[in-house]
Amino acid sequence: MSTASAGPEQVDDRHGGGHSAQPLVIGHRGASGYRPEHTLASYELAARMGADYIEPDLVSTKDGVLVARHEPEIGGTTDVAKHTEFADRKKTKVLDGVNVTGWWTEDFTLAELKTLRAVERIPDIRQRNTIYNGRYEVPTFQEVIDLSRRLSRELGRDIGIYPETKHPTYFRKLGLDLNPKLVDALNRNGLNRPGAKVFVQSFEVGNLQAFKGKLRVPLIQLTSASGAPYDFVDRGDKRTYADLLTPAGLREVARYADGIGPDKNQVIPRDAAGNLGQPSPLVANAHAAGLKVHPYTFRAENNFLPTNLRSSSVPAEYGNLFGELSAFWAAGVDGLFTDNSDIAVASRAETFPRR
Repeated sequence: MSTASAGPEQVDDRHGGGHSAQPLVIGHRGASGYRPEHTLASYELAARMGADYIEPDLVSTKDGVLVARHEPEIGGTTDVAKHTEFADRKKTKVLDGVNVTGWWTEDFTLAELKTLRAVERIPDIRQRNTIYNGRYEVPTFQEVIDLSRRLSRELGRDIGIYPETKHPTYFRKLGLDLNPKLVDALNRNGLNRPGAKVFVQSFEVGNLQAFKGKLRVPLIQLTSASGAPYDFVDRGDKRTYADLLTPAGLREVARYADGIGPDKNQVIPRDAAGNLGQPSPLVANAHAAGLKVHPYTFRAENNFLPTNLRSSSVPAEYGNLFGELSAFWAAGVDGLFTDNSDIAVASRAETFPRR
């Protein structure tokens, strides 16, 4: 299902939305630099700031409903620890080979999850966001779709959705396979068609390949700066993410996907001092294979910026995100994931002025 690549300087109107000659701004978990992530408030703010797409990470409830959470473990993103009625739900489980202790979406029905409220995941970095703790529910995928439609009408432009299947091997082994639920949701909403403003992404490979013949929207292979897709690990395949990003690996990815979502350090590495270095060949190699490139994650706080773009030694203070964005636009990326959609939209407008 791979399609021809178009760099940010080329016209690409396959997904609509009015940004045909510009790279995409993707609201990473919404506008999570300003609101607790994966809440309707976060998604709405990202859209109002100008994001082309909003990105829900999808996990499953006990009764098989897709909801938006960064991980199935929700102790750090909800107030579940304060709910004494759920104290006995706290468990240690093996998630992708790692022991994790907490509360898990698959142990809650949707009705039970709806009694919880979202909280800021990194309060030490984003203390301002904590003022919104306890105000927002855990949204369903359907609620995210409904929000995107409402905002598209209100704002007069299509707000796309960019769902990620989280830990698909883990959920499949629990009997809560994410793939058919995602396909069904897109079918029910008329979004499983060429031209729909939808991307589907995953850090695993097998579940993306399994979408072939079932999804008619672009697929994005996510990669990490280290490690390997967990479905590879699970079946003893020794290939790593680095192997997927070789020229030969990218050609293989292009057999089932339309693009890659790499860690931004795979596009422009940092030097030994943590400074932003020179671009790697990844964008050129991916484009040569017919793949788009949407790196993650661009954040304004010093904690997440290269050393030479930080404003101080204080992790929570803002640094020079504009400088980082400029370097990645120049590297030829086709879009990017950001927690600060307003800054990315402003930077894009400066770099790619409309004619």
